Amino acid sequence: MRAKSGFFLKNICGESIIIAEGAENIDFSKIISMNESSVYLWEKIQNINFTEETLAELLIEEYEVSKEKALTDCHTLIKQWMQAGIIECDNNVEITKG
Repeated sequence: MRAKSGFFLKNICGESIIIAEGAENIDFSKIISMNESSVYLWEKIQNINFTEETLAELLIEEYEVSKEKALTDCHTLIKQWMQAGIIECDNNVEITKG
């Protein structure tokens, strides 16, 4: 998986959100609000290929969380990011758990 180009993390009024580049791309129904850990992961995955396991390992390194909890949370986050259209998945990778 990879973060799609053209999406940027911005801090607006103390809220971290992902927005599309260019005013014509702004759809306020699809603004993605990010918490501290998802901001951390988003910043870490820029310009790299990643997997659910990659994200989980990053969470484990930064936060006191079990591998099982990290994998569960990362699975949920990846599904949310895919639904929002801010990441793209390789053709041979399928998200099926949960």
